[in-house]
Amino acid sequence: MDAYFPVVVQAVPGTNRTVYAYFTDGSIRCYDMQPHIERGGVFAPLGDEDFFRDRLTVLNDTVAWDLSGHYDPANCIDIDPFTVYSAPAVADPLDDAV
Repeated sequence: MDAYFPVVVQAVPGTNRTVYAYFTDGSIRCYDMQPHIERGGVFAPLGDEDFFRDRLTVLNDTVAWDLSGHYDPANCIDIDPFTVYSAPAVADPLDDAV
């Protein structure tokens, strides 16, 4: 059996600094970024709610925040896709969107 290498295809901001990550295997994971943000350092910009929501994207096949505004995969905050994939699987939060 081949091992699955998680690849994120879509990232949607949730409430309380969570991210819904949509994977190529069809699963959706809800990843909590709050513990990272509380540590500060490289994650400090994510403390700003607008930055967190508006700069969230997919770069390097995973959840990322675009730092430069140019979608540069070398200039972003990204989370290891295996780490995001280990978060709880959830139902699609967009199913109820109008």
